[in-house]
Amino acid sequence: MSAPAAAQYRNDIQNDMSRCAAGAGPALIVTVEGVKSSQGKLRVQTYRATSAEWLQKGKWLSRIEVAAHAGTTTFCLPVPAPGTYGVAVRHDLNGNGKTDIMNDGGAMSNNPSINIFNLGKPNYTKVGVPVGDGAKSIKVQMKYM
Repeated sequence: MSAPAAAQYRNDIQNDMSRCAAGAGPALIVTVEGVKSSQGKLRVQTYRATSAEWLQKGKWLSRIEVAAHAGTTTFCLPVPAPGTYGVAVRHDLNGNGKTDIMNDGGAMSNNPSINIFNLGKPNYTKVGVPVGDGAKSIKVQMKYM
């Protein structure tokens, strides 16, 4: 019996790299580069790369939240099935749980250009990463104001 539709969303998970091992199923291995400080929290979320789900409130599939570490950190984000997914990363520098545009950092899959016109929300077609039966590795570069 399959899980209810709502169960596919809002899964808080741990950063378990074994879930990205060969044969473990579809997943994204996300290397986050350029974290400027070890203060605050780093949040990595996956979404389906569709107009109905990308960056829509409550439509994230899984989220890992950890203490920030300056430099580079790698995360394993399993996905429910092969398909096209987007990843959004936020560095909440002061750990207040709010987006502080002038201080917090962000990154997205495929490192799209972010500017005042798209208010940090590039189109899902710019962030979509195809994922097959195994783990797909991507790198994202943090950006700060």
